[in-house]
Amino acid sequence: MAEITSTTTQFHFPPVNYNASSHAYLFSACDDDIPTVDYSLLFSDNPVQRFLALENLSQACQEYGFFYLVNHTISDEVLDTILKGFSDFFDPKTIDERKVLRKSGPSDKIRWDLNASTGENREYLKVIAHPQFHAPSNPPVLSKILGEYHKAMRNIVEGLARAVSTTLGFEENYIEKEFNLKSGFDVMAMNLYPPNSRSKGAIIHEHPDPGFVVTLVQDVDGGLQILSHQGKWINVHIPHHAILIQLGDHLEVLTNGKYKSHIHRVIVNNNKVPRISVVTLHGPALEKFISPSAEFIDEEHPQKYHGMTYKESLEANGGDDIDVQSSLDKLRFI
Repeated sequence: MAEITSTTTQFHFPPVNYNASSHAYLFSACDDDIPTVDYSLLFSDNPVQRFLALENLSQACQEYGFFYLVNHTISDEVLDTILKGFSDFFDPKTIDERKVLRKSGPSDKIRWDLNASTGENREYLKVIAHPQFHAPSNPPVLSKILGEYHKAMRNIVEGLARAVSTTLGFEENYIEKEFNLKSGFDVMAMNLYPPNSRSKGAIIHEHPDPGFVVTLVQDVDGGLQILSHQGKWINVHIPHHAILIQLGDHLEVLTNGKYKSHIHRVIVNNNKVPRISVVTLHGPALEKFISPSAEFIDEEHPQKYHGMTYKESLEANGGDDIDVQSSLDKLRFI
């Protein structure tokens, strides 16, 4: 696992205007620091260390909506194995074998596709990983690799749910109960971004993500930019064997905007080598009705969002469950 000393630093960014029609600086971003959270200290037996770690987590959630997670419980071997496993899976010589996993209908539990248009150059595999685990049967080892990784990541997300609950001033099981995370709906997306020596720009345009949190690991640096709450695009440089944590839309809804999700985009900038990423959207149970909790609503903080079941919110933009599209614009009061 990544072992890095976390620090608490506060930044104030001036707002900037994003001009979608200008290609000169359309995808420029800065290399400002992204908060780092030490997972091990969130559960430290030392009360001072734990207090400071929880304060750091609270600041990262409230001021950024994303952070690097280090000193976590997933071994380097598991991380290396999942990334190497999908590097092998996306072998161009076996692409015909993967085509049988192309979209067949809205009830798909496994879905593969290849987008090689001008606007997007990506091959991906999506699977519904929880509450029932699904994986391709071929190659046989892939299911084992995927299952071990997802189980380890869920343990971390359950720990984060306890820690986030504490930062909000509640009992550790608050998030678990509000989202019914034990039956939570998790979708994994394994992505291959091939080398690209000509294009420069976004291949997955800016968007937030639904759910509680999104976890991301990748094998090479770069390729992702995050829009801070202050309106500044920041390049993501994930420390080796660390995990990028991004807050999801439904944590924003539950906390009535106290902890916000954020916009991000995948970019290509003359990348010379392929890049593999493994992204997991950890959501509430599909039938769980999510609305702002009464504890976050008062005269100074009126209710900002509609309530909706998680399944309804995933399908609000015309997609299906495995598409896991954000519908935050439909949940906000106008």
